[in-house]
Amino acid sequence: MKTRRIAAVLLGIALIGSLGAAWLAPRPYAQQFREQPNAAPSHNFPLGTDDLGRDRLSRVLYGARVSFALAPLAAAASTFLAALIGGLGGYFGGRWRSMAMGSADLFLSVPWLFLIVTVRALLPLNTSPTISVTITFTLLALLGWAAAARVISAAAGGVRESNFVTMARACGCSRWRVFRVHVLPNLRPAMWAQFLISIPTFILAEANLSMLGLGVAEPLPSIGGLLRELENYSDIPREPWRLAAAVLLVMVVSSFQVLLREDEVMA
Repeated sequence: MKTRRIAAVLLGIALIGSLGAAWLAPRPYAQQFREQPNAAPSHNFPLGTDDLGRDRLSRVLYGARVSFALAPLAAAASTFLAALIGGLGGYFGGRWRSMAMGSADLFLSVPWLFLIVTVRALLPLNTSPTISVTITFTLLALLGWAAAARVISAAAGGVRESNFVTMARACGCSRWRVFRVHVLPNLRPAMWAQFLISIPTFILAEANLSMLGLGVAEPLPSIGGLLRELENYSDIPREPWRLAAAVLLVMVVSSFQVLLREDEVMA
């Protein structure tokens, strides 16, 4: 329980810092101090500046807001798709389940991160930051539902055999009404678990895309975009403050994993 509390506190700090970036950031994320590129940490720049003289702390805060605030939205959309496809397939069974699971197997047969990279690479790269953010997280939502759909489909199949579903159908309720009123609410625990699992997965996926230059476009920062500073790893021993974005990413993802593991143990 102590580890769980620590993880929850760390996630809370990261969430507050990301959502409050507009008030906590000492500088605008795109403002350049060209006379002070690659400056060391100081009173004016707590984490120094990057190659273009932009305040690194401000960019970390705004980058966290992009990555940590939008990943849950993409996870929610992906979980909704998984519930719609997997839940309907598991409840109706027969050819519906075969089509749903066949689609899920098709998506799972190809590593979806590489599929996202391929799809994103086919789209225009010279897009505005807002459009690039929308494209990145929309792709994550549309292509990351398959694994969750299989879990939700199995849960829906179990609910279908329950007594209250049989009684509802015997009372004359249509299959769609039974699914909406009786089955879907009972899928919430499985949907919630898949939602929580998807958030760190999508955060890491965005980081990978942005590190490859296929994610959030400059000058808007994201955690993945900030990690590109680590390409020149020989500078890290002399400038360890460059690891701030990486430390934040590891802290958030690890905290999610701790909370998920504790939930499994308690279940």
